[in-house]
Amino acid sequence: MMDEHEITLRAELADAFRICHALGWSESVGNHFSAALDPDGKVFLLNPRWQHFATISPGDLLALNSGDPSVMTRDNAPDASAWCIHGTIHRRLPSARVVLHVHSPYATALACLEDPTLWPIDNNTARFFGRVAYDLHFGGIADALEEGERIAEALSDKSVLVMGNHGVTVVGPTVADAFEDLYFFERAAQTLMLAYATGRPLAVLEDKVARDTAEGWVAYRGMAARHFNHLRTAYGLANNAG
Repeated sequence: MMDEHEITLRAELADAFRICHALGWSESVGNHFSAALDPDGKVFLLNPRWQHFATISPGDLLALNSGDPSVMTRDNAPDASAWCIHGTIHRRLPSARVVLHVHSPYATALACLEDPTLWPIDNNTARFFGRVAYDLHFGGIADALEEGERIAEALSDKSVLVMGNHGVTVVGPTVADAFEDLYFFERAAQTLMLAYATGRPLAVLEDKVARDTAEGWVAYRGMAARHFNHLRTAYGLANNAG
């Protein structure tokens, strides 16, 4: 029997999939979102293997225990890379309540640079100053236990992980907060990649200015829920309870 918390979380996570597809951030039937159900993060929701973002409803989400590897032997086993990355992050980092992983165009392009640093050059890029971790050890599809451990170790206490030659993973305390960071990170990566495309030197902000800008964003944290709820309504998803 699901409690009110799980019902709400399932609806929000399912809508995040559909919104990301509408924004062009889905990729065939791959990529994964998850959300912790219990305080220690061991029990979490995850999208089923190879189901398109546009079709995911609350009831489709799998409830898994990161301490139970037997889930990979079931008929409805999750994708191996999803289990590897999301299961390990939830087990190792219980504060990462929601984990969103995509190959969005600009964030992925940034991740493919020799130096994928998100330099602070405007409000959106500076928003992430001191909050981004980098894992540049791409080894193909991350479906081995050691890959998940390395990714969780690299993420540590940051909220964004740029995965070299791969994509981006964002974590947050709620679906709305994680989605907002994903949204702004993609915008920030777009700005930086367009600036690089001019071939002209970047006007990188001084650390103090970038840090102050990042701290200034904290007061706007309420934007996340307002933005996410607007998109749920705009795409006709707010009452998605299937």
